[in-house]
Amino acid sequence: PKKVLIIGGGDGGVAREVLKHPLVEEITVCEIDEAVVNAAKKYLPSLACSFANSRVKLVIADGYEFVKNHKQMYDVIITDSSDPVGPAECLFQQVYFQNLREALNPNGIICSQAESYWLYLKLIKNMYKTVKSIFKSVSYASISVPTYMSGQIGFILACKDQIVDFSRPLHEFTPEQRKAMEIKFYCEKMHAKSFTLPTFVVQ
Repeated sequence: PKKVLIIGGGDGGVAREVLKHPLVEEITVCEIDEAVVNAAKKYLPSLACSFANSRVKLVIADGYEFVKNHKQMYDVIITDSSDPVGPAECLFQQVYFQNLREALNPNGIICSQAESYWLYLKLIKNMYKTVKSIFKSVSYASISVPTYMSGQIGFILACKDQIVDFSRPLHEFTPEQRKAMEIKFYCEKMHAKSFTLPTFVVQ
């Protein structure tokens, strides 16, 4: 991917990780609340350091409205949102995913925060059905996040035009590449296992 849009992500952490991808030329971070950015710069400098990179453009705006006004511009759109209540509720609805699709280039991919199946299983299933009706392929991935309620959170991944097996990594990094990219958590085996879900979730 060359052009990446991050909706939310005001702490800079997602942008920091996207910057590790050598082909990325431009990252736009659209954060609704500038106070989040300022707090991250003050208290989370290891995350907010990404905003100093010339490839990162910070826009203070409503991500929901921003997406509607940018058609066929991005290869990847990542939604790093809060829970589906209050201002973030619209980022879990059908119209938003339709707008995401229109903002993508051909064969573009989205990755959206999709909650914990321990807490929001009904929402996840509805979200999955909604995205599947709009995109060519869709998957739900699960990871462990000790600081989040229930210790688990998931992501919806979807491709605009192609059938994609998201559980299969496109690249395998050598130990040298991992060291150079400062990859501390991700590995190919963990990637694949993230798509293995409990029976009650699959059903």
